[in-house]
This record gives sequence, C-alpha cells and structure tokens, in this order.
Amino acid sequence: MTQTGRGVLVVTPTYDERENLEELVSGVHRFCPEAEILVVDDASPDGTGALADAIAARDPRVHVLHRPGKLGLGSAYLDAFRWGLARDFQVFVQMDTDGSHDPGYLPALLEELEHGADLVVGSRNVPGGAVEGWGLGRHLLSKGGSLYSRLLLGLPVRDLTSGFKAFTRDTLLAIDLDEVRSEGYAFQIELTYRAFLAGKRVVEHPIVFVDRRVGQSKMSRRIVAEAVVMVPALRLRAARRRL
Repeated sequence: MTQTGRGVLVVTPTYDERENLEELVSGVHRFCPEAEILVVDDASPDGTGALADAIAARDPRVHVLHRPGKLGLGSAYLDAFRWGLARDFQVFVQMDTDGSHDPGYLPALLEELEHGADLVVGSRNVPGGAVEGWGLGRHLLSKGGSLYSRLLLGLPVRDLTSGFKAFTRDTLLAIDLDEVRSEGYAFQIELTYRAFLAGKRVVEHPIVFVDRRVGQSKMSRRIVAEAVVMVPALRLRAARRRL
C-alpha cells in the first residue's frame, strides 16, 4: 500500500447522487491516482448507476456494483467489502459521495495506516476537526450520539458516527462482517466497536466535514432510533461474548 492509492479500494454507496459522483471520482484520483473506486448504487431513480457505468467504461480504476433497490447503507458497505476482499485489496476507505468528505484527506488517512493504525476514523471531534453547514440540532444529534455510544461501550473514540474511515484488510477480516446487522449511524458505531474488541489499533485523524451542497440528506428518525437501541444491545452481546 502507498499513499498514491495502490491496493486501496474507496467505497462510496449511492442513491440519487448523479450531481455529485463525477466530482468525487476526480477528487479521489487527484490525491490518490492509483486508488480504485467501487460505486455501490441502489437503483437510483436519477440515473446515478448509469452515470457510474459510463465513468467505469472509460476508467478501469472505477467499478460499479448494482443492487436492486434501496437496501441500506450498512448492507451496501458490507457488499462492497466482500467484493474487495475477494479481489485482494489491502486497504478499504469509506466515503460519502455528496462532497462532505474531502478527498484531500486521503493521503493523511493512508499515512496513519502505514504508521501502524488498523482503523483510521476521519474525526470531527478531535482538535483540528470541525463541521461546516450544520444547524444546532444536527450538531447536538451527532455529538450526543457519539457521547452516548462512548459512555455505553467504553470506547476512547470521540467521533463514533463518522462515515469517513480507512481499514486495513486484516481489520475487516477480524470484524466478522457476516455478524454485522446495523445500518446508518449504528453501522459506523458497530464497525469501530468490533475493531476495538478485536484488539485493533483505532486512530482518529481530524477532518473538516462540510454539509452536502447538492441533493437531500439521507438522515431519518429511523436511523437515529436504530442507533439508540443498537448501542446497548452491542454492549450486552459483547458482555455475553456473542460479539
């Protein structure tokens, strides 16, 4: 693995992200020209999947995984991780397509892995990290969710709901992807918790998260409610050695 992206698979799930996809692809390759990208499209009505196919047809570094409908963020990442593990990628990066995650941070995240981290979290809640474009309610929801999860799970990670992450191959293999059941916020929390329980070194690297400029947020009350219920369930399963 190098900071140019060799052996790296950047995974980006999409649902109605046609207006944002090309900018993400060009941004990733600007900073990591050898990285490959897997677009996981859930039959977007706006034609995101067709655009992804067109990009892949002209760029061998881009791949597309089509799914039959809106099946959820967590399952999209799990399908993508299995796809990449079967093709011998050594590093996996989670990124949103909507411009919230700046590809300029990719070399720094990969450098953290080269220096011994097993999972790097792009963190909004450590010194140097921040969020731009959110109102008070969204700030409270995100920070409150991370604090709630940290306290219940006993984790030292300050941004447990971040969706900008880099994993080594060995970390994903240690997590046991077949046992992951969460979606949304809870999915991000569960992956980090499982990595921590597996004895992996989790590092936070500061990022500035910028709220999407185009399209609609996928956040919903169901996603929040799932996280509230799932976090204590994860702790209970870990206590019973079932995680």
